[in-house]
Amino acid sequence: MLPFSYDPSISIRFGPGASRDISGVIDEMNGRRVFVVTDPGVCAAPPTGDVVRSVLDGGRETEVFDAVHANPTSELVDRGVCLARAFGPDVIVGLGGGSAMDCAKGINFVLTNGGRIEDYQGFGKAQKAMLPGIGIPTTAGTGSEAQSYALISRSDTHEKMACGDRKARFRTVLLDPELVATTPDEVRARAGLDAIAHALESYVTKTRTPVSRLFSEEAWSLLDGSFERYYENPGDVDAASDVLLGAHFAGTA
Repeated sequence: MLPFSYDPSISIRFGPGASRDISGVIDEMNGRRVFVVTDPGVCAAPPTGDVVRSVLDGGRETEVFDAVHANPTSELVDRGVCLARAFGPDVIVGLGGGSAMDCAKGINFVLTNGGRIEDYQGFGKAQKAMLPGIGIPTTAGTGSEAQSYALISRSDTHEKMACGDRKARFRTVLLDPELVATTPDEVRARAGLDAIAHALESYVTKTRTPVSRLFSEEAWSLLDGSFERYYENPGDVDAASDVLLGAHFAGTA
């Protein structure tokens, strides 16, 4: 068996309504200036919009960057960095699907360490501390909230860059099944299949470890038992909970 290391340093808060803890989590980080990275659809749709309003109403300065689109690009990261640099945040919140959380991590790289996002392709290239981050997924699929990588496409060549660093991980993740209950049908299907693929890939990869296999097995068990129910009835809280947790475990593996 190959040697491996495991660092479970992300704080996870899971359960219906977990996203309503956002103000308390920010206070625990002594956050006073909060930069929220999301997309227009998330801001407009309840209950995810309620999360944004909770941050805005928390008696702290807040800037919302809601220009995120699917497959975030280096140009999008640059736009977010310009806004964040002018604002001067001490906490970054990624709210949405995998694209929003990848973009939040990408912005954090460049904002705190300088240069361009292209400079961080690979792993461990951030030399300075990064801002504490909070990840709140609104889809059950990518598991980006569990990852230390941001997947960003180069605007010029469209090459997808995996930019990773332990410091890029969210300090706290809020897994709230109520948020994924409002996902549109097509997004719900694609995200769920993505999570299932991640669970399978992590189980069969040659670099798997005993710990990653435990996560992938649990992810498969949760997704196999609940994905169809969740797709047919997203309001089924038990099914939504299993799929959301399964997607997170698949991302962790």
